[in-house]
Amino acid sequence: MSSLSRLYAFLKSSKAKTIIHLNQLHAHIIKNGLEQHDLIINLFISRCTKLDAHPNHTITHYALSIFNLVVHPNAHLWNSILKAHIPSLPISISLFNRFNKLPKTTTPDDYTFSSLIKCCSINNGVWEGRLIHGLVLRIGVLGFVFVGTSLVDFYGKIGEIGSARKVFDEMPERNVVSWTAMVVGYLSLGDLRSARVVFDEMPLRDCAATAAWNAMVDGYVKCGDLDSARKVFDEMPERNVVSFTCLIDGYAKAGDMESARDLFDRAPRRDVVAWSALISGYVQNGNADRAVEMFVEMCKENVKPDEFAMVNLMSACSQIGSSDLALWVDSYVTRNSIDLSRPHIAATLIDMNAKCGNMDRATCLFEEMPKRDLVLYCSMIQGLSIHGRGALAVQLFSRMLEEGLVPDEVAFTVVLTACSRAGLVEEGMHHLCSMKNDYGLVPSPDHYACIVDLLGRAGHLEAAYELIESMPVEPHASAWGALLGACRLHCNIKFGEMVAGKLFQLEPRNPSNYVLLSNIYANANRWTDVLELRNRMREGCLRKIPGQSWI
Repeated sequence: MSSLSRLYAFLKSSKAKTIIHLNQLHAHIIKNGLEQHDLIINLFISRCTKLDAHPNHTITHYALSIFNLVVHPNAHLWNSILKAHIPSLPISISLFNRFNKLPKTTTPDDYTFSSLIKCCSINNGVWEGRLIHGLVLRIGVLGFVFVGTSLVDFYGKIGEIGSARKVFDEMPERNVVSWTAMVVGYLSLGDLRSARVVFDEMPLRDCAATAAWNAMVDGYVKCGDLDSARKVFDEMPERNVVSFTCLIDGYAKAGDMESARDLFDRAPRRDVVAWSALISGYVQNGNADRAVEMFVEMCKENVKPDEFAMVNLMSACSQIGSSDLALWVDSYVTRNSIDLSRPHIAATLIDMNAKCGNMDRATCLFEEMPKRDLVLYCSMIQGLSIHGRGALAVQLFSRMLEEGLVPDEVAFTVVLTACSRAGLVEEGMHHLCSMKNDYGLVPSPDHYACIVDLLGRAGHLEAAYELIESMPVEPHASAWGALLGACRLHCNIKFGEMVAGKLFQLEPRNPSNYVLLSNIYANANRWTDVLELRNRMREGCLRKIPGQSWI
């Protein structure tokens, strides 16, 4: 076999799948003067396209550098290089302008325009997409099904459903992808009625690809109409793993884990996405033990967990708070080379270790990160706060500011909670003022509740009460509840009765408020008042839910 044949066979295979391989191939093509072999260049560009998710765009750079060496690229090569650069609108437009200026022996075709329009859709190139539409009309390629379908998809994605429908209605020929694009366009705007009308009008709908059916199921799920989603699902002539996963995820997010599990067990095939949907459902609905069991079962069935499954597992461990389980998960992540450079994975791993008491490991992971963002800092600050290291948590917040990160509302909630737990009154008041004066953020009732809790724990009950009364937003029950807890801590009957009265109005059915006031009375030996409160609870059928512990 000649070297050219071997190169062709290698490019056709799935072996050329890393940036190292492409680097070697790039050098080989240039060294041996193969840049004029259209078939080889086209295969090389195609291989680059399949790996175009590389963060540094190095892979598509290889494709473009090889393409630029071709003296007279044909239309097929132009289309290949445009497809490779769909993620980059400026490069795609630049390439198209070069292509469009060539002699008319090589001109853009329907594949060229469909790739370019897809690029506009992905990159929100509204202005560019409209210009391309005008060019399509002028050249006369709108009648091609690929071009029309791409325009329907483009206008649907940018929310111009009227334009999408106009293009759709004027198409002389439509395929199942065209119909699906129109359905999805309506669904993206929440217009289920119009989507259903188009779906029902689809020719040979029962023989159509599963994509349109899945789009309808997904549309109903996203709008919270699970009954209609299930009806469409049951009508489907053929279901695939996407159909099952979509509905499983819908049931899980609605809290109906029984239906989600039943559907999961009935699925003929279950990939990692389906497993992740079910595991995530158990985590979100507070059943962390079941989530861990499902993860173990998934591994036994030789389904390799992806990053989403690992994040769900780590979230489950955070809920359980088991140090041993966290160590096992941490070890699993290390053994299986899970990419910790992704901030959300690193943040979840740090959060899990911190909440499970493995602060040394959490700190080590945090310090090893080459770049720390707001989420990572908040996970670490919260972990320190939970384990009684409030002063260190506040110091870490200051370090975050020194690194130039701008805190948001969540970050301030985390640091104010840390101040409250550690009794750092001065620091807490400073950060509340900084939030307003330095960052232009409006404190929410949750932020004020943290400060009320902080002042209350420190014994400044009157100041806490005055803060609630002077809040620019309507105080909710958590602020008054924090103050009532402080009244119990400091055995202050006067404020306790006043605050409890507010809570009885806001939450007349919450037994915890009655119990807290009852405890205040009991500490003052006012047993008649205790008996009266208990009678009120009995008459109102109010019963405190017993506390639970993982220990």
